[in-house]
Amino acid sequence: MSGKNKIDALSINTIRLLCAEAVQKANSGHPGLPMGAAPAAYTLWANYLRINPLDANWADRDRFVLSAGHGSTLIYALLHLFGFGLTIEDLKNFRQMDSLTPGHPEYGHTRGVEVTTGPLGQGIANAVGMAWAEKYLAFKFNKSDIKLVDHYTYALCGDGCLQEGVSAEAASLAGTLGLSKMILLYDSNNITIEGSTSLAFRENVAARFEAYGWDTQLVTDGNDIEAISRCIERAKESDKPSLIEIKTKIGYGAPNKQGKASAHGEPLGEEEIALAKEQMKWTYEEKFFVPDEVKIHFARITAEKSEAQSEWNKLFEKYQEQYPEDYAEWQVWHSDKLAVDLLENEDFWTYEGSPATRVSSERVLNKAAKLVPNLFGGSADLAPSTKTIMKGRGDFTTENPGGSNLHFGIREHAMTAIANGMAVHGGLRPYVAGFFVFSDYMKPAKRLAALMKLPVIYIMTHDSIGVGEDGPTHQPIEQLASLRSIPGFTVIRPCDTRETAAAWYLALTRKSPTALALSRQGLPAQEGSGKAALKGAYILRGSIEEIPDIILLASGSEVDLICKAADELKTRGIKARAVSMPSMEVFDEQDVNYRESVLPKTVRKRLAVEAASGFGWHKYIGLDGDIICINSFGASGPANLLFEKYGFTVENIVSHAENLL
Repeated sequence: MSGKNKIDALSINTIRLLCAEAVQKANSGHPGLPMGAAPAAYTLWANYLRINPLDANWADRDRFVLSAGHGSTLIYALLHLFGFGLTIEDLKNFRQMDSLTPGHPEYGHTRGVEVTTGPLGQGIANAVGMAWAEKYLAFKFNKSDIKLVDHYTYALCGDGCLQEGVSAEAASLAGTLGLSKMILLYDSNNITIEGSTSLAFRENVAARFEAYGWDTQLVTDGNDIEAISRCIERAKESDKPSLIEIKTKIGYGAPNKQGKASAHGEPLGEEEIALAKEQMKWTYEEKFFVPDEVKIHFARITAEKSEAQSEWNKLFEKYQEQYPEDYAEWQVWHSDKLAVDLLENEDFWTYEGSPATRVSSERVLNKAAKLVPNLFGGSADLAPSTKTIMKGRGDFTTENPGGSNLHFGIREHAMTAIANGMAVHGGLRPYVAGFFVFSDYMKPAKRLAALMKLPVIYIMTHDSIGVGEDGPTHQPIEQLASLRSIPGFTVIRPCDTRETAAAWYLALTRKSPTALALSRQGLPAQEGSGKAALKGAYILRGSIEEIPDIILLASGSEVDLICKAADELKTRGIKARAVSMPSMEVFDEQDVNYRESVLPKTVRKRLAVEAASGFGWHKYIGLDGDIICINSFGASGPANLLFEKYGFTVENIVSHAENLL
């Protein structure tokens, strides 16, 4: 065995044993994938992955996504060996409280982790988003003599990822778009938790991906790093996204457990690790040991990798000199702050008419598109209905990678996970759109966006029984409460165009995901609406100085009803305050004095009105309040008749209010 082969083998076994011992010490985790996939991961990271451990956020680095996030010790071992700041102590603290090595990789928590993964298949879709962003940014900023954007997105997945529907949706779209800088390494070990994949997964994966429009290759021996290298090199030359299927043995090196389901998600045991070391001819007794020659080997590789960014920095300086306007725009695109002051832009807040708020959103979006050049988004084949096309910005296609309007096809789950990948990539402000009822298809990726604090914008239209004749399958009832329950997720349901402008302003300036719930039916403009909505809730009828007899609260299309009800109650000698609450989350962030001024504790008679589940409103109405809501599914019929059927009328609100007093 040559010296190079020896150090490669020793490095790979070091990775395997660091992973096995981390799981063993935690008495929890997944040793199987890291041990089987170690040769492929080592080959990629050592020989191909263009990164700089000294600057984990270098804009033109290659991206690596561990889609099979349960194998997290693999990326932690790599981050340690490649100098990203993870220590041996961090590896020893795997899965422990407050450690840098949680059970699944977490974006923003562990330096060098590109995206939070764990729910299978999500990482593949995230990687598609990253590759999509790279292709668009390359078209936008690259010049004939300077390639400022020129990197690859690699993902490592297992059999489980490829069984999840989201990966199929995303892979199909990647093939359609020709995202040739995405390379997927498939750790094909034919094992899942329940046993052999033959129980439920016998398809020809490569043939499926070929049908999607991918280039496919097969490595028959997962330990053959030369074959893996040849496949990666060929993949980099392809004009298609690439799948490299690598046949491995789960838990490779553990003589009694390799190739078995028991190696997937439980510690190997001290005896089995000892046998694995014996089989690997590992002569070191100390646990979590990294041989000196391995340390030297990785230090040399790391030093070489940092040179890639040094060369890029020189290009960037040349770019600044030769293309100053493009350089300035690059800086704007890669800032987390808006380059314009939308708050003081009067045109952004000026509107006429009483359109549906989905139409209002279209107006605001197109004003924003002229001021925020890196808005990048689209719909799951619903743009004519969700009103989410940016005029004059073109459609992104294989033939036109410079278009800003995206077409995801009927793939809500993948669309949302892809947007997460775009957001973590950097340089873009992604938005996606769909019917609100289909937020259920989007929920897993929305939850991860909240976990990662990604400022993805979700335009969710057809927000209530106002959908009308399409009936209960298309009328959201519990979706508002569902999204409001996600920690760190903001839901905004505006009542008119000016509140919709406020919703867009919040969505563009918050550092976390935001959903806009928008109506299908027209909504009248409310006197006094607008920037006050930036506080989440505010008074539309009545005044702060006057203590009311009752407070009426609503969001969206029901705000007009409570305003009219407040006017009617006034004629009956009842002082009613009408409060528009487009966003519970934003209102809860306000200081106690503001919240008290809108909802004084002394006023215990309160009535909330919303054409959805009442879940969540109780915190605002108290024990003496009531809710007019929908606690059943809707029905098929004209919207105006449905609102009457379910009690969303001025007369019913007035009656409920009088009964409370």
